[in-house]
Amino acid sequence: MRSTQSIEILCLLLAALVLVWSGTLVAQPWAVVPVLAFAAAIATFRARRFFPGLTRTRLSIESWSMVAFVILSALTLGRLVTLLQVGVIALCHLGLASASPHIDILSLGYASQVVGQIAPFLLVAFLTTTLSADITEARERIENLAQTDALTGLYNPRTFNQIWQREHASCEGGRGTYSLLMIDIDRLKNINETFGHDAGNSAITLVAECLQRSIRASDTAARLGGDEFGVLLPGATPEMADSVVKRVRHNVYKTTLDLRSRMIRCTVSVGVVCYPKDGRDVRELMSAVEDKVHRDKELRRAPGAESNA
Repeated sequence: MRSTQSIEILCLLLAALVLVWSGTLVAQPWAVVPVLAFAAAIATFRARRFFPGLTRTRLSIESWSMVAFVILSALTLGRLVTLLQVGVIALCHLGLASASPHIDILSLGYASQVVGQIAPFLLVAFLTTTLSADITEARERIENLAQTDALTGLYNPRTFNQIWQREHASCEGGRGTYSLLMIDIDRLKNINETFGHDAGNSAITLVAECLQRSIRASDTAARLGGDEFGVLLPGATPEMADSVVKRVRHNVYKTTLDLRSRMIRCTVSVGVVCYPKDGRDVRELMSAVEDKVHRDKELRRAPGAESNA
């Protein structure tokens, strides 16, 4: 009982110190509440001395309470901190035992006692933190799938519009500027009809990769649907946007597709607008960039236009 009490006190003290030191108490109050509730329950149970004379019952209740506490602590503090916490508890246990003259810390009996007391908590902590990490990773994957296009890995239209709206509102308030590009793959229908839809998907992926190579880390690229892409260039002037357009055209044209032993070059039609030069409203800018990409596509359909890529 005394050993179990020592472990409980150490767990509570370490958990309290980690919660305050790591900032979890402020960042994740919803996750901290259960831990603190269990701590209060354990302290109350110990102070009130329930089940007097029933040592086995008290030991069972306290042990299961500590298992639940370790689980909640693992879910709240994470794998590394929780395992470190259990390790510090083991060291403190060893220190207390070495200070007791009637305990031989080098004996096999003491080693088996420590393993029997600490190992269950360590195992529970490890399994819980592993499960928590898997759940967190799965949640991040789901969130990522909800934000990106499955084929290209670029943002999907909904996420792109949200980012665009935030940038537009920021520029309206701070009198900033940004540029918007719309890119459309030329003759994708012909590729699909001649080589199949897998070839068309390869062309879409190629253009997406070229877009990512052509823009800054602060820029945002998205697949808007089918063979259309959008690129948001925060802080970009018309001159900077034109430079990106040239880079996009060059990278796409210089990257070839190998389709049935035939090397195919893709080209793109591009429309570009700049806020506030080409419009002050999101709908106005979208309408303007759509008109520009359509005009560019018509020009590129003229005889000899491909050679100007």
